[in-house]
Amino acid sequence: MEERVSAVILAAGRGTRIGADRNKVYLKIASRPLLSYTLAAFAQCERINEIILVIGAGEESDAAKLTSGIEKEIKIVHGGTRRQDSSFAGVSACSGDIVLIHDAARPFVSSKLIARLIDATREHGACVPVLPVVDTIRRGALDLPLESGTVERSRLLRMQTPQGFSRALIEEALSQTESDVTDDAAAVLELGREVWTVAGEETNIKVTTRDDLVLAEMIASYRK
Repeated sequence: MEERVSAVILAAGRGTRIGADRNKVYLKIASRPLLSYTLAAFAQCERINEIILVIGAGEESDAAKLTSGIEKEIKIVHGGTRRQDSSFAGVSACSGDIVLIHDAARPFVSSKLIARLIDATREHGACVPVLPVVDTIRRGALDLPLESGTVERSRLLRMQTPQGFSRALIEEALSQTESDVTDDAAAVLELGREVWTVAGEETNIKVTTRDDLVLAEMIASYRK
């Protein structure tokens, strides 16, 4: 029998860089809340058995409206102060053998990427989607002269989500990490365990700034 797969969607962040007066996942993209796209991506994927939505305090009503029509097992839990606290809350509510942890602010993840990640996680125990760095990379700071020399980019990667793990491994990693990790793979790497990679997608953007909202509108309109 195929292992159960749980999707943990992290929607508890505030997203202050976007300059909104509310959680950015409830902002509209092409007349729909951003979070509705993210939920739909996992709800429509047959290989996902359950969804755990991690939200902030006071967002229960908004979350309930967006999840009411989803015909899949779904749980809503509250996140914590740090990313790993929210991830741990979501993972603790899972029943799946494989757990995918996804940033709610990435609304356009495809079923193909989800399937690719599930297969690789089943094989390796921990796997993340990545993209190569294609720009020239130099050291320096804004409004200051550049340092000489370039940074070798052939082994630099841009990390994406969802990131996939065996449930036992990610529970252990998140419960032990003491660093303020920016993704869940970092917690696993701190254990000294391997994290494998699969190809990510350029359209799997993370909405962080107002410019990203514009790009998200374009992607949503194109997909219609």
